[in-house]
Amino acid sequence: MSAAPDNGLLKMGELAERSGVSAGTIKHYLREGLLGDGQEIVRTSRNMAYYPEEFVERVRLIKRLQEDRFMPLRVIRSMLNSDPEHALAIIELEDRILERATVVVDAGRVSAQEVRERYDIPANVLRRLAELGILTPTRRGYDAEDIKIIAAISRFRAGGYDEALGFTVYDTLRYREALEPLVAEEVRALLDRLAGEVDVERAAEIIGAGAEPLRELIGAMHSKLLLAELRRQRDRRR
Repeated sequence: MSAAPDNGLLKMGELAERSGVSAGTIKHYLREGLLGDGQEIVRTSRNMAYYPEEFVERVRLIKRLQEDRFMPLRVIRSMLNSDPEHALAIIELEDRILERATVVVDAGRVSAQEVRERYDIPANVLRRLAELGILTPTRRGYDAEDIKIIAAISRFRAGGYDEALGFTVYDTLRYREALEPLVAEEVRALLDRLAGEVDVERAAEIIGAGAEPLRELIGAMHSKLLLAELRRQRDRRR
């Protein structure tokens, strides 16, 4: 029988116990290359191997990404093998931002009845917006961002943007489709630049502080682009 190493390495059973993940799942992670290239593993015989203590947190992280983030193993492998410390910093920052946002959003919920009383929007319009995923009401009502969308649509309708002229809830999809790739790129840039560079709380504060100026920036740039496009179309007709 081969002697066990005395440098703090763990048997598979110990690794499974400390990480809270079954030995079978850990072996699957090993086969998928999620725990590195195997050079850190000490094999003392054909059927006996010892694993570094760092694997405990790495296994926990992989399981967390699978269960909480629904990330496929190939994506997790790419993330962890490129820069595991940075990946962990990004995850911690994401969690903190979402925690802060959830508190704010839930605190500002407005009931469906109050929305109907406050805004001149037909119930069928609100229902279609929810079906399209533009609004995300719950049994407790609409969150703070939903209310901003509802208020904006109410002002649109008051200004003449209604069904009689061909404006419908489906026009909102044009803006969502344009914004989705922009937001995805924005999130990647923010997380990549802030994660691991500043304290998680400070990073969350920076991102939160940028929300309102960003709305103003997008609004101002939209106005400039709208006028520029109108001028281009006018010039083409001349």
